[in-house]
Amino acid sequence: MRKKVLIASTIGLLASVALQALPASAAPTRYEAEGSNCGMSAGTIDANHAGYSGTGFANVANVVGAWLQCTVTASAAGSATVGIRYSNGSGVARPADISVNGSVVQAASNFDATATWDTWATKTVTVNLNAGANTIRIAATTAAGPANIDAIDIDTATPPSFTDYQAENATITQGMVANDHLNYTGTGFVDYTNVAGSAVQFNVTRGTTGTVQLTFRYANAGGANRPMDITVNGNAAALGLAFNPTANWDTWADQTISVALNAGTNTVRATAITAGGGPNLDRLRVTGQSDSQAPSPPGAPSCSNIADTHLDLTWPPSSDNVAVTAYDIYRDGNLLRSVGNVTSTTLTGLTPNTTYNLVVFGRDAAGNTSLASPQTPCTTRPSADGQPPTAPTNLAVSNLSGSSATLTWTAATDNVGVTAYDIRIGNTVITSVAGTPPAPTALVTGLACNTTYTLSVVARDAGGNISPPSNTATFTTTGCSGGVPSAIATYSGGWTIPWGIAFAPDGQSALVTERDDKVVGGQFRVYRLATTGGVKTLVGSVPNVVTTNGEGGLLGVAFDPNWATNRFVYFMHSAAEGNRIVRMTYTGSSLSGYTVLLQGIAKNQYHNGGRLAFGPDGYLYATTGDGQTSSRAQDLNSLNGKILRMRTDGTPAPGNPFGTLVYSYGHRNPQGLAWDSQGRLWEAEFGNVQFDELNLIKPGRNYGWPTCEGTCGVAGMENPKRQWSTGEASPSGITIVRDVVYMAALRGQRLWRIPILTGETTGTPTAYYTGAYGRLRTVIKVPGADAFWLTTTNCDNNGGAANGADIILRVTVT
Repeated sequence: MRKKVLIASTIGLLASVALQALPASAAPTRYEAEGSNCGMSAGTIDANHAGYSGTGFANVANVVGAWLQCTVTASAAGSATVGIRYSNGSGVARPADISVNGSVVQAASNFDATATWDTWATKTVTVNLNAGANTIRIAATTAAGPANIDAIDIDTATPPSFTDYQAENATITQGMVANDHLNYTGTGFVDYTNVAGSAVQFNVTRGTTGTVQLTFRYANAGGANRPMDITVNGNAAALGLAFNPTANWDTWADQTISVALNAGTNTVRATAITAGGGPNLDRLRVTGQSDSQAPSPPGAPSCSNIADTHLDLTWPPSSDNVAVTAYDIYRDGNLLRSVGNVTSTTLTGLTPNTTYNLVVFGRDAAGNTSLASPQTPCTTRPSADGQPPTAPTNLAVSNLSGSSATLTWTAATDNVGVTAYDIRIGNTVITSVAGTPPAPTALVTGLACNTTYTLSVVARDAGGNISPPSNTATFTTTGCSGGVPSAIATYSGGWTIPWGIAFAPDGQSALVTERDDKVVGGQFRVYRLATTGGVKTLVGSVPNVVTTNGEGGLLGVAFDPNWATNRFVYFMHSAAEGNRIVRMTYTGSSLSGYTVLLQGIAKNQYHNGGRLAFGPDGYLYATTGDGQTSSRAQDLNSLNGKILRMRTDGTPAPGNPFGTLVYSYGHRNPQGLAWDSQGRLWEAEFGNVQFDELNLIKPGRNYGWPTCEGTCGVAGMENPKRQWSTGEASPSGITIVRDVVYMAALRGQRLWRIPILTGETTGTPTAYYTGAYGRLRTVIKVPGADAFWLTTTNCDNNGGAANGADIILRVTVT
């Protein structure tokens, strides 16, 4: 056992805490920045701008790390909505870390520009507060400092019910019950024996199946992390979960994970995996919602007070069986803002003279998300500042390599001020430089080797005015080794959102699905496309398909490996009740025999997944999105936010890690699937607002969403092998040719090439065809050739092209 200082035992609290249900709070409590509850590292309390509440606002110093901190009080532990009222008339976002009780809950969160310093906006974040006093800090992450802060509003929602299970009442393997330290709950705590394999197992009872939070209360004064494997009903929930040091043995901390529990009795086991054993374990708190009913869709939003960079959005509310707690505002599939239980907000930081197609989703405390409201287009006004910057000049190139180049230019001037430079290929922006003012230089990365580029630079001001382009700079990157895309040509035209492609096992043709959301009474058609000559023939449509007016409809397609004898093909599509995987008979010229294999995969306007592919093992793999309810991704009883693996009758494939259809989980919106020469599965998926991912998929692994977006280093969650900003990628399909991943990017309008290196590493990603063909959707290797087909998606709501404008390209790799 560890050597410890003996301290007199204290009187324990109740051994088991029953379900807690506390009343909802009243109106939000406001903490004025100038009040006695708040303070700042450096700065002044000012009153030289209009519109603030109280007697002034905090003008925090313009340095990295400058902060405002308020001490707020919660009557009970639980979830709260924090509204930070701020103004930012600088013209550019001022990011800041938002921390609660010393832990960052939102890193480098943007406080977007407001119209003027007299215009106030509210940034909303949902956090967990302790009972009693809590500190909330807003700390600048750039030299510009934070925004002006007027006040912090705290709205405590009804805390979710919880049950506490004391460690001393659980099953203990290689450990003992102790009470020689202070501040534990119950009658004691478990002191793990210092060996790998020491464990505590709890029997947890739930009335309903669903996702819950497991919170382990522990102390660890050993000076080093004491990681543990957490299993639920014998299945891995979090492997190597960190239990980091606390100040001393009397100081207790919480470690929380989300898991799915079954109705009835469940086992939760915490097992030490190092010779140091586990930490001292006080209790397990199980917090969960039995609510699985999503709110109703909000009504159609409307816009008012439209200006050049901001507008007011209002909408009729959702209704819910318990309570609506938040609303999410999206533009064409991209999250713009989340707010609390209000029915209006001001959208700031918008681009002048730009149409925003806006929809609203309602959300409840259990994380259930409604279907979308009707879509409303709102167009911002032209900028009040009508004068664009002057053109940058003297553009020059240096430091050429196979994938990068350094650009320098003479700065532009503006009557108000230049806020950014955009580096462009034609009219497509490939990277940007921001600042006050932005530097007249940029390192451009992701370039394709041995390729000639012609770039230019334009300047932007806060009003969205764009300068004339600079002079162009033409250069050729240095050579490279390995297979690279060479010839590219249009193989077939006249398409409207071609989404899924599958080559027939005979190699003579492929089936191509059209998502077809834009056609009135959508036909959701399937075509045969010959592999030589490019002859396109309509073979039928898939019945029972419905549009979601977003990313749903007729999606993936796959041929049965035994198609020559059974003539089966498989489709994934949106239907009335959700997304389905179905089987049909395809004779080579017609479709028939619609059979549902799997249904009940939740759908929404966005996040529907949809890719189908047979693996080298002969089983069918399918990707499913979270349906805009992010908690589903961590719920092993949900089909959403997963990669599924199944037999051809829709039942779980043998060897699946959980004995169900689930192969991997923790995905947001996965769409790309491909296998390398070693038979390993690679996957691409859309991120939220920060990072898109390329993942190496392993059975039973957790890929992090919604806890992680991109690399985050949380124990038990897999980091991506590569990540990109959503502006550079927003990927859909992938394929692998000669152990190089090719990834199609929609918003990024480019094809990414990512070589697979030794082990699980990847080489430097490089981009091809940037801006040349618009939004790229699906990429698939041509059987028997070092070549692939590549489709565009320019006819959807984001691309805006007319029906029939999409094409399928053929790319040769040499």
